[in-house]
Amino acid sequence: MRRIEIYDTTLRDGSQGEGVNFSLYDKLLIAQQLDNIGVDYVEGGYPLSNEKDEHFFQRAEKLELKHTRICAFGMTRRRGVTAEEDPGMRALINSQAAAVTVVGKTSDFHVAEVLRVSAEENLAMIAESVACLRAAGREVMYDAEHFFDGWKSNAAYAERTIRAAGEAGARMVVLCDTNGGSMPEEIAELTRAALGVLEPLGVAVGIHCHNDCELAVANSLAAVDAGASQVQGTINGFGERCGNANLISVIANLAIKKEGYQVLQGHGVEHLTELSRFVYETANMHFVPGQPFVGPSAFAHKGGMHVHAVSRAAASYEHISPEMVGNERRILVSELSGRSNIIALTTKHDIQDDRALMDKILSHVVDLENRGYQFEAAEASFDLLVKRCANTFTPHFDLIKYHVNVETDKEGQLITEATVKIRIGEQVRHEVAEGDGPVNALDAALRKALNGTFPNLEKMHLVDYKVRVINSEAATAAAVRVIIESTDEQDVWGTVGVSENIIQASWIALVDSIEYKICKDEQAGESAP
Repeated sequence: MRRIEIYDTTLRDGSQGEGVNFSLYDKLLIAQQLDNIGVDYVEGGYPLSNEKDEHFFQRAEKLELKHTRICAFGMTRRRGVTAEEDPGMRALINSQAAAVTVVGKTSDFHVAEVLRVSAEENLAMIAESVACLRAAGREVMYDAEHFFDGWKSNAAYAERTIRAAGEAGARMVVLCDTNGGSMPEEIAELTRAALGVLEPLGVAVGIHCHNDCELAVANSLAAVDAGASQVQGTINGFGERCGNANLISVIANLAIKKEGYQVLQGHGVEHLTELSRFVYETANMHFVPGQPFVGPSAFAHKGGMHVHAVSRAAASYEHISPEMVGNERRILVSELSGRSNIIALTTKHDIQDDRALMDKILSHVVDLENRGYQFEAAEASFDLLVKRCANTFTPHFDLIKYHVNVETDKEGQLITEATVKIRIGEQVRHEVAEGDGPVNALDAALRKALNGTFPNLEKMHLVDYKVRVINSEAATAAAVRVIIESTDEQDVWGTVGVSENIIQASWIALVDSIEYKICKDEQAGESAP
């Protein structure tokens, strides 16, 4: 087994992605999570660039890390000054990070047009920067920026740059596909060429790929197969432009799909889904449903033929068991579903042997989806549909009427008020409430009417509200679909409503959400009617 180091740059390179921003606290939490699954290096940032990164290294010293080495990132010394005098070099050393990655130019084009120094001065900048950091007792990795483009442009000079870093004491030279434009066969060929230069010096080779051609993961794997022993990337592929190599996919492929490699201290792969979603949540970003291995849709099955096959042999439509990466299988229901979907989703109701009922449920699903309903994100509404078809559902309250009023006061401020009148058994409740909008006001008024009978509703709250126009060609008369996501202390569930009236669609989804909560508590013996 050849061990491949995992070097995470989510906190530096990943934070350069559009819409990604981490607080100091976020960065410390993510570093701790990366250590928990066994990542080898976590790049915390450039300590000279901003106070947040400087403070990160001060706080990171106090983290109780089991596996991870915190790494500082910086550039080679500036032209015209010694490495010892360069403020960037001093900041890297003062960060107290045990490992340092320093980036330098490989391409003679960049040396001349970007740095505007001579070819020899660039070589001196690389060698002296690495030597300075080594003299300060730091483990040094050298990022060869634009390596592949530089080698293709001027192989002789590119070789001199990585040789300068290796001879000066870099433990690892990392080959960077900075523009993200290289193909896997090029990556493999030039990785082998770099190894031919560096292996005699006892210097290892790493790979750092960007995803501009949707090949960052494939290129990283190609480099590993060619001899690279470290992969740099980010969780979920965050990064500038199209992002970096997604370490979630790199790790899963190396640990599960390919043979002969060991990553993450030999464990931790089963926590990849948890890690991926933690980073999304910390960055305040939505999960990518179709993200390989860890996305909510990665092991979701919708077509009836697929579900039928998976129910008999999971491997028929799943390349690995979802549990291997901490994910789960999901069976979706839609107009594409067959009886197998319904059977899979109704197991807890113990009705799978009732063929007529299965057909009835499927017929209702098809009919409702023709009217604009979708149950993929509304499993609670589907659960209630099943109970209604099976005649095992009794509403806990009946609507008499509701009314929503929106007006402005003399200061021009909007006031939204909802009145709800319902019947619970023989008792009529009539309540009014204000809210931030019509749905919020309806929710508040309905809760006031129900809370005395169903006190557990106080533990439930809405966490998401989505509206989608179904038939946009109908303009303002178009039907809308409302999805409401709710949660309590244990679960999260979704409900759906459809109507030409957005308030009515919201009411349908809201009532389903509350009915589901009450039913769930009754089954758990928690409700007090």
